[in-house]
Amino acid sequence: MAWLYVIVGGLFETAFAVSLKESHGFSRLWPSVSFAVTVVVSMLLLGLGLRELPVGTAYAVWTGIGAAGTAIVGMIFFDDPASFLRIAAIGLIVSGVILLNLAGGGAH
Repeated sequence: MAWLYVIVGGLFETAFAVSLKESHGFSRLWPSVSFAVTVVVSMLLLGLGLRELPVGTAYAVWTGIGAAGTAIVGMIFFDDPASFLRIAAIGLIVSGVILLNLAGGGAH
């Protein structure tokens, strides 16, 4: 269950990054509210996951999901460049998270 918390928390991290962009420096109400809600949910879920998982591994997974997810959303919905190097970088983030997990990221 701890991994589910961290993974869903990482998805909420993507949501809070996108909401932050859409808030235009907190000048738009609903994206600002969305940011506040999603950042709290994301942190709560990470905190729940950290009850059972090593902090380094859980944080890396949470951050990796957020970073890769935000980059993908940016390419699909915000016309961010979708170059080979950007896509390769996302692949490296995902690979790093997987390797970190395989290196002993289980519950303690």
